[in-house]
Amino acid sequence: MRRDPFQAIADPSRRAIVSLLILHAMTPNALAEHFNTTRQAVSKHIKILTECELVKPRPDGREIFYELNPVKLKEIADWLAPFKQLWEARFNELDTILEQLKNKQHE
Repeated sequence: MRRDPFQAIADPSRRAIVSLLILHAMTPNALAEHFNTTRQAVSKHIKILTECELVKPRPDGREIFYELNPVKLKEIADWLAPFKQLWEARFNELDTILEQLKNKQHE
């Protein structure tokens, strides 16, 4: 079953896993050490992230390391880009207003 990556990252635990994998590839056991839950629960989150192709397994001997899939992450980033532009424009407007208020106080 192929899942929706947006639905996958809606879960805080899965977002935390993605954040950990930004640093480097990790095994399920290494990921589980960062959570106050069972290894099986972490494995379920990894499975969902793998099904939506946000992470991909990389066998290394007897271990399986999971790493981020930058192509899928780019899809999410591309979808968010217009919202980021909107936020930045609004923050720039706010900066301008605050600067004007600051200048009026010093007059």
